[in-house]
Order: sequence, then structure tokens, then C-alpha cells
Amino acid sequence: MTVIGLVGAGHMGSGLGWALREGGHDVVTSLAGRSDRTARLAADAGLRLLPRPADVAARADVILVVTPPGAALDAAREIAALAGPQTAGRIVVDMNAVAPQTAAAAADLVTAAGFDFVDGSISGPPPTVRPGARLYLSGPRAAEVAALRWTHARPVVVGDRVGAASAVKMSTASVYKGLMGLLTQAVRAAAAHDVLEPVLADLGEELGTPYEMALAATKAHRYVAEMREIALSQASVGLTPALFEAFAEVWSDVAGRRLAGGDPETVSREITAHRVAEDLGA
Repeated sequence: MTVIGLVGAGHMGSGLGWALREGGHDVVTSLAGRSDRTARLAADAGLRLLPRPADVAARADVILVVTPPGAALDAAREIAALAGPQTAGRIVVDMNAVAPQTAAAAADLVTAAGFDFVDGSISGPPPTVRPGARLYLSGPRAAEVAALRWTHARPVVVGDRVGAASAVKMSTASVYKGLMGLLTQAVRAAAAHDVLEPVLADLGEELGTPYEMALAATKAHRYVAEMREIALSQASVGLTPALFEAFAEVWSDVAGRRLAGGDPETVSREITAHRVAEDLGA
């Protein structure tokens, strides 16, 4: 049986771990230094706990890394530092929402330590929330990762070039989170001008629901670094980074508001646009 190690057992990471465990894999992680919330998510997903990150690196054939975008390179450095005689042939899969350049830098760190590397990205919510997330994979061993016994998620190999899977994420996230940023900014402005009702009536639910806005707010602190990674990705091909640098500012402001203080799994599906606007203005 292929043993899967998980670095980052938060909302998304634990969801992917559950999807692999449901397929029959032994999925291991360490909660050293992690929060009580992460411990609860890992327990709910049925992950097997090991005392130290070094134990995860020693036992896993494939290590999935699912961290906030701003922590991706730190995670790669930490994994590289755990390399040992057993490292050769083991695969590190970076599933983080980062620019192709950042993915390449992570690859340099872990391959220098003896690991193989697969670039990855995720489109959709955790499988524990809604089945069907698409997992984009690229790199020389991407097909092996795609062949793992995934359930409730669909792997898609996009080539053998490291950075290709990350490029997919940077483009799709620019649309999904850019549109949500526009809607959030519009609702906040409408509420401040006391015209929220006619604005909501005009927009309908074409761009997103109050629940989706509230859900995004709880993840705003992660979105800040992700917007900067999108700006970096677009700048690398000659496009202006200004648009997504501005979205980073939008999400940075949202991250400091009351609504951003909750966890994604605790957001009520019955939340109203008025409540969203009120809690984003606090």
C-alpha cells in the first residue's frame, strides 16, 4: 500500500486526506505545532497521527503539501531538511496556490535534498464539503500521483513540466476569487451608501451568494498571498501585476473584519447579504 504523508491537515488538506483514505490508502500526518481546529479536522478525516513531521517524511511514499500560499517555500525547506537515506524515489507534491516560479523554487529545494517533485493545484472545495474537486498535476511523475486511489476528487495531468499545474490554478483563481472580490467590494460600498437593496435586486445571484461571500471572508487571510502569487504569475508573461496587487489589498482589508474571524466549516448557509455587509463593515 502506498503511504500518503500530509503536510497541512487544515480544511483542504484533511479533505484530500479523507479522499485518499476512502480509497484505501494509509494517510499519515503530524499535529506538532498545529491548532486544536486542525486536530479536529484530522480526526474527522480519519487520518493516522504520527508524533513528528520527521516521522511523516520517513514513512510516506508520497508527501502532499497543502499550506497557505505564503508558507509554500517554508514547507519545502522543512521537508528538505527531513531528507534521509530513505528519501530517494519518494515524491513531494506541492498542491499550493502559487505562481509557477514559486513552484519551481519549491521543486529546487526538495529535489536538491533527493526527493522527486510533482507540481499540483486544486480547483473546488474540499471533497469533504462537496465531492468533485479537480486536482491538476504536472511533472515527470505526475501520472503516478494521478494513479493513486483518489475518491471524491478527479486528478487531471496537464503535462510533464513543473509549473504547468500551478499556472492552471493562477488563471482559474484569478477569475473565481477576482469576481468574488468584486462582489464583496460592491456589496460593502452599496451598504455604506445605503443602497444595498436595489444593488442586490439588480445583481441577483449572478456573481455569488451571501454564503459564498461569507465563506470567502473566512479565507481572506490566505487569499492575500494568493493574489500576490497571481500578480507574480501574470507579470512573468508581460501582463500588468497591478490588478491582482489591488485584489491583495481588498482581501487584506476583508481579513481584518469581524466576518473573517470564523472558520469555513462554521459559516451558516442562511447568512444574509445584510449580515455580510454589516460584519464586513465592522
